Amino acid sequence: MKRISAVLCCFAILFAVNTSAQTAKKKAPKKITTVKTVKVKKTAPKVQNVVTENLADNSVKVKITTDSGIMIIKLYDSTPLHRDNFVKLVKEKFYDSLLFHRVINEFMIQGGDPLSKNAAPGTMLGSGGGDMTRIPAEFRKTYFHKRGVLSAARDNNPEKASSACQFYIVQGKVYPDAELNMMELSRGSKFSAEERLAYRTLGGTPFLDQNYTVFGEVISGMAVIDKIARVQKDQANRPVGDIRMKIELIK
Repeated sequence: MKRISAVLCCFAILFAVNTSAQTAKKKAPKKITTVKTVKVKKTAPKVQNVVTENLADNSVKVKITTDSGIMIIKLYDSTPLHRDNFVKLVKEKFYDSLLFHRVINEFMIQGGDPLSKNAAPGTMLGSGGGDMTRIPAEFRKTYFHKRGVLSAARDNNPEKASSACQFYIVQGKVYPDAELNMMELSRGSKFSAEERLAYRTLGGTPFLDQNYTVFGEVISGMAVIDKIARVQKDQANRPVGDIRMKIELIK
């Protein structure tokens, strides 16, 4: 049993981010050492690493350039309505010069409000884009709010349809089993083995699952999200210093 436990410990999730107040709460990735071959009937569920995923697949990818750095995001093919709408807006340069107008450390960073482009300092933002047609919800059980996912913001419409333009990127935090157990009781359903492992190791925002459409994930630049989430902000969680974006498709 000791030998099997040693092998299982080698399945720790590697997640590279720059040193920051956020990553100080997590243990640094460990190198996988060589061990003797042992037959193990069960292994820990595999959690996709949102930083080191291969860029060579055929999914649509976008580059978000900000005042705080660059991030690369992959859009999911199985949420085609959200993917195609986002690509359309990117091609139209809709997002260029808009702000990340709402950022909350250990939660998420939100942007895409068209009213943010020329907003005066201190102006409350977040209501822009309401005159655009909402995108029907595309909930997928396999997509959940782990650290680094791209999701669509929305208002309180009963269909949970998404905003046509506003989005957020999850920073989140790590949740211990005890908290996840309480969430299961509250929502009346169990986390899958993959979900539980992700929330215990990578972190995320599990209470948003199946309420907001997840349609992509960061594959490079998570340190940028951490940096943005920690900036000084006002009472409405708008950064005191503007953080603008430019989004383009990766050919």
